[in-house]
Amino acid sequence: MAERFKNYINGQWVEPSTGDYHENRNPARWDEVLGLFPSSAAEDVERAVESAKRGFQVWRKVPAPQRGDVLRRVGDLMTARKEEIARVMTREMGKILDETRGDVQEGIDTAYYAASEGRRLFGHTVPSELRDKWAMSYRRPIGVCGIITPFNFPMAIPTWKIFPALVSGNSVVFKPAHDVPHTATLLVEILLEAGVHPEAVQLVHGTGRKIGNVLVDHPDVPVISFTGSTGVGSAIGEVCGRMHKRLSLEMGGKNAQIVMPDANMELALEGVLWGAFGTTGQRCTATSRLLLHDQIHDSFLERLVERVNALKLGDGLEKDTDVGPMIKEDALQNTADYVGIAREEGDEIVTGGKRAGGHGLDGGWFFEPTILAGVKPGSRLALEEVFGPVLSVMRFADVEEAIHINNEVEYGLSSSIYTEDVRNSFLAMTELDNGITYVNAPTIGAEAHLPFGGVKQTGNGHREGGWEVYEFYTETKVAYVDYSGRLQRAQIDTYDFAP
Repeated sequence: MAERFKNYINGQWVEPSTGDYHENRNPARWDEVLGLFPSSAAEDVERAVESAKRGFQVWRKVPAPQRGDVLRRVGDLMTARKEEIARVMTREMGKILDETRGDVQEGIDTAYYAASEGRRLFGHTVPSELRDKWAMSYRRPIGVCGIITPFNFPMAIPTWKIFPALVSGNSVVFKPAHDVPHTATLLVEILLEAGVHPEAVQLVHGTGRKIGNVLVDHPDVPVISFTGSTGVGSAIGEVCGRMHKRLSLEMGGKNAQIVMPDANMELALEGVLWGAFGTTGQRCTATSRLLLHDQIHDSFLERLVERVNALKLGDGLEKDTDVGPMIKEDALQNTADYVGIAREEGDEIVTGGKRAGGHGLDGGWFFEPTILAGVKPGSRLALEEVFGPVLSVMRFADVEEAIHINNEVEYGLSSSIYTEDVRNSFLAMTELDNGITYVNAPTIGAEAHLPFGGVKQTGNGHREGGWEVYEFYTETKVAYVDYSGRLQRAQIDTYDFAP
């Protein structure tokens, strides 16, 4: 009998109000049930928000350096349980152990960075325009934060959101992706063990349709942070705009790697293999387009096909696996549909292009790493996010054309150029219309102490990570202290230059 897990609401692990549960299954071996998790409803969200409101009133009064110390203990506990968490993550979402270990490490790095930010929630002290008056600003928490996260980074992305929110003094209601509930449960267990106030964090499992919408719509949740599809993010944006909520959106990407003739070709090959097929292409930062200069297009593509054909698909727990399964059948079918669109548009399927079977793969959602050649600017495979192991290869004649192709999409998350030319490097950094540009590295690989996010339909201007996310989770308050002993009227022309 599969283990039955619970929500965490009001300082207790509790059954869902519905009494209903859903199966958490291994995408590499779909007949393997990993656990039963709550299928919650609006009533569970209501109880979680009421508890989080109480938790906020207690947690916000804990000095910020002490809140940071709690996050330091979180990092220590995650370090001690790193292998356990990585194995749980691989079983429930599929990517290989090397990647899930990295996912946990990202959370550890974020915890230690958050710990230090507990002593750096800086404001400003500035001169007043009036005599005998002090002027300053400081950061203070906002309230209950609704945290809605995707399946592909079950530990890293929740920590990007939850840790800064908590260090800033907020409380959180956490709704993880329906497909990765176990990793979320482990994270909340660690937060509580480390000393987060028991009502400052709530965990509600379930679908976006049944409980995510309730959380977004709730009048007592002034902050929403969402990572997911652009369509869902746009709908959330409409609600939050109408309700005057603070909102951070991290959405889609159609990221390009540019390879110039002077590039280190072996390094560029390694970069696109990792960027396109790591996490089975299920990353917002995945290398979805490969832009090859005319001079090296054919030779580079030939070497790339050889390397892709050598990749081993399989269970991410197996040591020699290079590429794991997709998260579920719907994701696999969506990828297959895009390959069909590519055929209709005249793109050449150089390798891959179908569901993988045999060799122990029949029981999981495996799709062959796929390369499409001859993809034309403006076509659907040049513009639309696939979120699967499909790479669109495109030609260009010079760096200016490559920049134009990169910028024609509606997204603007990540970009990459491989070159030894300093001019091309700086042109890429300044002209590629993305939130992130890598030089001689793939389109993936965020660092916890730097802002992460994109432009255009990738986001709404806010950033995860680094120092900027702490500005999102806090309000600026300005305070004046007038010790002159008399009424001084600001914005009145009473300047007195006398000593």
